[in-house]
Amino acid sequence: MIGVYLILALPLAGMAILALQRDSRKAGRINVLCNGLALAASVWLALDVLWRGPRLSPGKLLYIDSFNVYLVALTAFVGLTTSIFSGPYMAHEREIGRIGSRRLRLYYSMYQGFMLAMYLVLTTNSMGVMWVAMEGATLATVLLVSLYRTPESVEAAWKYFILCGVGIAQALFGTILLYFAAEQVQGLGGDALLWTVLHEHAAALNPSILALAFVFLLVGYGTKIGLVPLHQWLPDAHSEGPTPMSAILSGLLLNDALYAVVRCKMVVDGSLGNHTAGNLMMGFGMLSFLVAALFLHRQSDIKRLFSYSSIEHMGLMTFAFGVGSPWATFAALFHMTTHSLTKSAIFVTVGHASQLAGTQRMDKIRGLIRTQPAVGWGLLIGTVAIAGFPPFGVFASEFLVLVATMQDYPWLTPLLLLGVGTAFAGLFRHLQPMVYGDAPEGLRPIKANLLPVMIHLALVLWLGLAIPAFLGDWFNQATRLISGGLPL
Repeated sequence: MIGVYLILALPLAGMAILALQRDSRKAGRINVLCNGLALAASVWLALDVLWRGPRLSPGKLLYIDSFNVYLVALTAFVGLTTSIFSGPYMAHEREIGRIGSRRLRLYYSMYQGFMLAMYLVLTTNSMGVMWVAMEGATLATVLLVSLYRTPESVEAAWKYFILCGVGIAQALFGTILLYFAAEQVQGLGGDALLWTVLHEHAAALNPSILALAFVFLLVGYGTKIGLVPLHQWLPDAHSEGPTPMSAILSGLLLNDALYAVVRCKMVVDGSLGNHTAGNLMMGFGMLSFLVAALFLHRQSDIKRLFSYSSIEHMGLMTFAFGVGSPWATFAALFHMTTHSLTKSAIFVTVGHASQLAGTQRMDKIRGLIRTQPAVGWGLLIGTVAIAGFPPFGVFASEFLVLVATMQDYPWLTPLLLLGVGTAFAGLFRHLQPMVYGDAPEGLRPIKANLLPVMIHLALVLWLGLAIPAFLGDWFNQATRLISGGLPL
């Protein structure tokens, strides 16, 4: 378990050090170093779980299995690449006077605070600690969204705080109901909120209370996922906060909230013995998928455009986990990976495109390929990938969701195809003029760090061509844990 302790200790130490670091260049390097060490620790932990199986800490408060360890590794990887991008990006923001040295210290400190909250959500065995960590992520995100202190960013931060505060209160009530149901089972005592204990005794828990608890948990954590109609905070938070924050919000926070829902579903399924939880997730997921695809057509801000794309994809993942078959679960896990890598890469290019044009308005962003080809091609390829074009990994994961739906719910297949087609049209009607249009006069290239984009998109392409054996085994183990079976 040393790897887990390191993963939690590194961002905690980084948060304290960066709060005191006045040199912005050093702060950027320290941020990268903390995330690099966390990635190394996550790889160590992943290998340990792969060889020795699930790990439980002596006090039972931390638990690592094949489901969360792969998300820990993904979180650490996206956290590292985004920190590499954020150094030069935030230095540019300071040069043009959007932030001062104090807010830059706040940014780096909260970046590590956010990472700590994400790791704690994933590694804790206690449903209560998971709720606290999710609330901690809310507080860190509020400070990041309001970093620029503009009226719009402060309003977006308040909107995020109020909506997610109400949502997380629902999740707290659901957690209390879980505890209430567990307390009625003799012998659980003080371990009543430990996930491993709840999962082991799921069949003995009161199904009526569990069903009610899941409704509150889905609504509560669903607000964090951005499920429609609980999504209103997400486009505003993306558009008003710094771009690196958008990358980690889309790539990490939404995944972690969905992880919390799936953990709850595993307990509830064991108690109810039916598909009630899955049906709820399928309904919310499909609604989010279709509504977000339609909203893509009505956007004028480039960051809002891709935030609705995130809602669309999170809806698809929620739907696939709701279907619950081994194929659908495998596809959902695969889609979590490909979406995180692709969307964080897109937000990096979006950040550079916005800095280049001096605005986030899409009607002012033109001719990126002519002005700065690397940024233009990065945005074009990233959008092609997230739209589900072959041979990228998003195409493969969406195809697997489609196949799984055809097997179990064939009457829903046309709705999925309709959503994919609508989203494709919504993305490309905006993309074409931004990439190929005539560049405004006086536009000059900027200093851009596209290394994270190239790494992420290369990985997404690789995953589309072939899933590496170790990753396939990992997905299979997690699939068996969640659904009880294997896709093949």
